[in-house]
Amino acid sequence: MARYTKEHKQVTRQRIIEKAGHRFKQDGIDGSGISTLMSDAGLTNGAFYAHFASKDDLVAQVVADELRTQVASYGTLRPGRPGLEDLVREYLSPEHRDHPSEGCPSAALLDEIGRCGDGTKQAYTDGAREIVDEIAARLAPEDPQSARGKAIGLYTMMVGTLQLSRALSDGKFADEVLERGIENALAFMR
Repeated sequence: MARYTKEHKQVTRQRIIEKAGHRFKQDGIDGSGISTLMSDAGLTNGAFYAHFASKDDLVAQVVADELRTQVASYGTLRPGRPGLEDLVREYLSPEHRDHPSEGCPSAALLDEIGRCGDGTKQAYTDGAREIVDEIAARLAPEDPQSARGKAIGLYTMMVGTLQLSRALSDGKFADEVLERGIENALAFMR
């Protein structure tokens, strides 16, 4: 039996997490079986348990990784409120709406995360706090705690707007929801 280095195992584990993140956001957590997830990663089903204790363990790891990546991407935005405005426009764009497997796990998976176990809910809670903290710091750099309520409101407004736009079959209406969502979010930030 071949033995792999610790680094090889970590690289493989990360590949599974990344591929599973795309699949979960595309097909849902419940719509993604282990065999499909492992096939996406170019591995056999048997390799799964060398990396994760269960599918629930994988889901929690994916949620944590997705949200860490999302928060890290905020570092590429312009500083302060201008960067937050850019984030709102990018988040509520037709491109983000039309490519859920590449986007925010909140808009794609929130309803399923609510039905997951404690490990996944804790991973989501930790990541959501980081996102809210980042938004609050951009709204009020001198006192982020004072902007926490507004940050929570803005975050929920963005996620809900994107989810609604994705659910609509009428493209013009879906675009209108995004456009109004941007206007409302920018007005809310003032």
